[in-house]
Amino acid sequence: MKKIFYIISFVFLILFLVFPLTYIVSNSFFVNGKFSFIIFKTAITNYVIKKSIINSFFLGIIVVISTSIIGIPLAFLFTRYSFPFKNVLKTFLFLPLIISPFVGAIGMRHILSRFGPLNLLLIKLKIIKYPISWLGTGFLGIIILETLHLFPIMFLNISASLNNFDISYEEASYNLGATFSYTLRKITLPLLLPGYFAGSSIIFIWSLTDLGTPLVFEFYKLISVQVYNSLTDINTNPIGYALIVLIIFLTISFFVFIKKYIEKTPYTTGKSGISFEEEKQIKGKKLVLVYSVLFFFLIFSLSPHISIIFTSISGKWFFSIFPQKYTLEFYRDVFLHPLTKIGITNSIFYSSLSTLIDIFFGFVIGFILSRTKFKGRNILDILSMLPLAIPGIVIAFGYFISFTNTFLDPMKNPTFLLVLSYSIRRLPYLVRSSYSMFQQLNENLEEASYNLGASHFFTFRKIIIPLISPGLFAGGILVFAFSMLEVSSSLILSFKPKFYPIAKVIYELAGRVTDGPYIASALGVLGMILIGICFIISSKIISRKIGEFFRI
Repeated sequence: MKKIFYIISFVFLILFLVFPLTYIVSNSFFVNGKFSFIIFKTAITNYVIKKSIINSFFLGIIVVISTSIIGIPLAFLFTRYSFPFKNVLKTFLFLPLIISPFVGAIGMRHILSRFGPLNLLLIKLKIIKYPISWLGTGFLGIIILETLHLFPIMFLNISASLNNFDISYEEASYNLGATFSYTLRKITLPLLLPGYFAGSSIIFIWSLTDLGTPLVFEFYKLISVQVYNSLTDINTNPIGYALIVLIIFLTISFFVFIKKYIEKTPYTTGKSGISFEEEKQIKGKKLVLVYSVLFFFLIFSLSPHISIIFTSISGKWFFSIFPQKYTLEFYRDVFLHPLTKIGITNSIFYSSLSTLIDIFFGFVIGFILSRTKFKGRNILDILSMLPLAIPGIVIAFGYFISFTNTFLDPMKNPTFLLVLSYSIRRLPYLVRSSYSMFQQLNENLEEASYNLGASHFFTFRKIIIPLISPGLFAGGILVFAFSMLEVSSSLILSFKPKFYPIAKVIYELAGRVTDGPYIASALGVLGMILIGICFIISSKIISRKIGEFFRI
């Protein structure tokens, strides 16, 4: 039975992960059965594509810099210093991760508009005289939204590095007469580089492949948007293949570089123990300053969430800082509008199935990795973790081109592929959760059951499953929550309104006049509440803080 599940897991990952990726690569380099770089040459010579590649690189670099400016000082503040309500404020820093900037962009588009609330407030405070075009072409809006969404990743990676930091190296530097700036530059920062590069690579790739936010801000000269647009004529214009291969190459290169850097870095402490510095208490005027800065920053970081909440309840909001009229009718419309009812029903169905698939394969693969010695077990481990390094847009594009004109054609019915794309993307979380639970479960309990004459099935049902199920259930809740608002797969694989999931419904409504953006915002708020509730439930089940779910 173990071997059957082992084979099933391998087949599942090869068919729905390895095969689509291989299909993309083969179609990028082989034209009419012959090896060729013609697709890449065509892409490079195309002005729009070239401009999109350059813009995407600049976007990724700028977002990495902006998240570093925010995340690194915050990590030092919350790791090295102590002040009242620190843990509460730290929890608020993780809230931007709860919902995609794709949803927040709907409200921020109004906030940052030329005669939006931000400009009106600044004019009223006499900070500016004339309205500023914050969005411009939309590029600045994308930078702002992605920075606010991704800075917690940098914060968590630097915090994790600081928590594992041997403070005696800094103390030795000070004892030898070094200044603070010299110690920071020569000792502290080099030792934090592995964590910094790990966070930077994730932020860069995420920014490079974000699809929803550029579409909402109507900025189309980015790699992700060009991939999305290429789907309409992929058979006659295969440039999309080249762009996806570029994304895969960059993704793998970054993760390989990080792995090699961490393994070979000369900045290791070479010490088995870790000495911790006592947190410094912040009091008096410094405490007031810290609270003031954190308060204004939290308002700024949560502005996408605040903006969609205000948008969803505004009955009238023109040329005013706050809505002139409030209403809850758009929340009522969420459950009455034909498109939103379809989206909610479909997303619940898709997400439920993907969660069941992930629970099954997460449990099976975790069991195989921890309790068996099958040959190829390490390969299975690598394959199950591969979706962490492969952006969602790559998987969705691979499904589209691999299964079009087959019985799984997404143009006809994308249900099966949407469910699979949701589950493949979140499978690593269930595998790691299951694997760690099995490692904590003493095998002596199972052996004792067998020695007392219990069958494998009885032991499985009465001992293993009850002890493993809390982790699986908590992970399953998170898989369900994130699948409900999955963006890339939802936008790429769903074409007919009757199959739209929530993310595609939000995108369609956001582009419509009259009440479309308001209903989309209400739907986004409900999604935000759902994800928040799921995090709270999961954290209670497995006794983890919310921030630990996002630790890289």
